[in-house]
Amino acid sequence: MSALIKAIIGRKVGMTSIFSPNGQHIPVTVIQAGPCYVVQRKTVQKDGYSAIQVGYLPIKEKKVNKALLGHFKKARLQPLRFLCEFRVPEEMDIEVGTKITVEAFEPGDIVKVTGTSKGRGFAGVMKRWGMSGQRDSHGSRYHRQPASLGPQGPQRVFKGHRMPGRYGGKTVTIRGLTVVDIDPENHLLLIKGSVPGWRGSLVKIQAEK
Repeated sequence: MSALIKAIIGRKVGMTSIFSPNGQHIPVTVIQAGPCYVVQRKTVQKDGYSAIQVGYLPIKEKKVNKALLGHFKKARLQPLRFLCEFRVPEEMDIEVGTKITVEAFEPGDIVKVTGTSKGRGFAGVMKRWGMSGQRDSHGSRYHRQPASLGPQGPQRVFKGHRMPGRYGGKTVTIRGLTVVDIDPENHLLLIKGSVPGWRGSLVKIQAEK
């Protein structure tokens, strides 16, 4: 059953590069994913949409509140630290307690990866939006500040105007990534290119439709 569920939770290990059999250099992100377990099956009739709730990383019972502890006992599973949902087709027959490993994926699979981008704190317009800034010399006193914030009328700043502010720390999904290789023994997925997040951050991997 796990081979049908191409959706898993993992942690970003970091980036490296490998060489294909024909000598092509491929940058990859290494993700330690699973094993995960299906904790709950949500249906259109009962919940209004079709999805599975997946748990990752075992945790001690004393660190889980009573509500979640009952939730796991109902599924006959040990408590898990992280819970995430994945949308699945209604007709897919998935049993609670199903184990999901990296073996559900194959090299060549196209996946989407969701994670939290690196939080960079309060940033100016040059770093946050890539603006060029103003002159560095010839009497300029506004090197990294934004220029005009709008026209003379109406005398207000329009919503959505690019301004300094909090940069990063948002949920980001990257689509169209390719699984290059898997290592079932060490629960590793090698995905071509970069994925959002810092080393050790939580990511969700799901096969594209």
